[in-house]
Amino acid sequence: MTQLERLQQAVERAKLGALLLLNDRNIFFATGYMPMDSAAIVTPGRAWLITDSRHIEDARLRCHKGVEVVQNTVERPLGSIVRDICRDIPGEIGAEETRLSHMLFITLERTVGRPFVGADSVINGLRAHKTRDELDTLIAAQRIAEAALEAVLPMIKPGLTERELAAELTYQMLRRGSERNSFDPIAITGAHTSMPHGVPGEGVIKSGDFVTMDFGCVYHGYCSDMTRTVAVGSATDEMTNVYDTVLRAQLAGIAAAKPFATGAEVHNAAAKVIAAAGFGEYFGHGFGHGVGLDVHESPTASPRNGEPLGEGAVISAEPGIYLPGKFGVRIEDVLYLTGDGNEDITKAPKELIIL
Repeated sequence: MTQLERLQQAVERAKLGALLLLNDRNIFFATGYMPMDSAAIVTPGRAWLITDSRHIEDARLRCHKGVEVVQNTVERPLGSIVRDICRDIPGEIGAEETRLSHMLFITLERTVGRPFVGADSVINGLRAHKTRDELDTLIAAQRIAEAALEAVLPMIKPGLTERELAAELTYQMLRRGSERNSFDPIAITGAHTSMPHGVPGEGVIKSGDFVTMDFGCVYHGYCSDMTRTVAVGSATDEMTNVYDTVLRAQLAGIAAAKPFATGAEVHNAAAKVIAAAGFGEYFGHGFGHGVGLDVHESPTASPRNGEPLGEGAVISAEPGIYLPGKFGVRIEDVLYLTGDGNEDITKAPKELIIL
C-alpha cells in the first residue's frame, strides 16, 4: 500500500471529506514530491497537488500515481484552485491546525468559504509509525552520515577549527548522496562541548579536548541524525568517567525502548543512570525524539510523554552530560521500535575513540 493510499484510508476513517495540506513534509508524504509554496488536497478517492511553474514539470514526473497535478498562475492563484476543488467535496475539510499560523488558517477558511477542522492527527499518526520502505530509506540516510564520520575522523587533529569540521562533514555527506543537511551540523570542541546545541565557530581543536559532532543528512526526503563525541590525544579520568556514564545511560534507555513503553519510561531509564552517577543536574533534555521526514517529529522519548511510543516508531537515543565551562558528552543513535523491542539502525562504533 502506498503512502497516499494509507492517508486516503485515514481520511476516510476520520470521516473527513478532504484533508488540506500546506506543510511541505506532509505534502511529500501524500504526493511523493516536496515543492515550495504549494498545497495538496486528499480525499478518500482522489488527490491533488497544486503548485506553480517552478515545480510543475518535476512534479508531474515525481508525484505518486493517482495524484492530479494542477498549476496555479497569477490569473488563477492557489487559493482559488483550492476553493474550486473543495466546493464540490461533501463533508468537513481537515487542515493542519498546529503547522499553520492562525492568520493563514483563517484566511484559507475565508477563501474557501467554509470552516476547517483541525486534523493534524490524521497524518501525524501515520508519520509517527514507519513502513518498511520508510525504514529502509532512513537506514540509507544513516549510512551516508556514518560514512562521512568515518571519513572525517582522520582529519580531527589539533589546529582544525569547528567550522572546518562542520564544513567537512557536510561535504562528505553530499559526495555520498545527501540531498542536504537535515539540520545545521554541530561540531564543537573543548569547553564548547558543554553546550548541547553549540554553534561551530572559530574554536580550534587542541590536544586533550573532547570534540562533539551532531549531524545528519536528507536522503529521498528522510533524515538521519547521529552524535559522536571523541577525544583528541588523551582523555582524563573525569572525561572517561563522564563518557562511560553517558554510554551506560544510552544503553539503559535503548533496553527500555519498546512499543508499549511510554516516552517517559524510556527517558527515565537513562536519566536514572546519570543521576546515580551524580550528574543528574547536568542532563537537561529528553532522551530522544522522532526522526523521519522531519529531524524532530513525533513521538518523543521525554519525561513529558506518558503515551506508549508504538510499534514502527523511529526515535533518537541521545542522553548527554554537560559540565558548564568544562566539557560535555552526547552519544546518539536512532532506533526502530519492533514488536518486542527495537532495532538500532546506527552502526557506527560508540566506545570512546581517542584520536
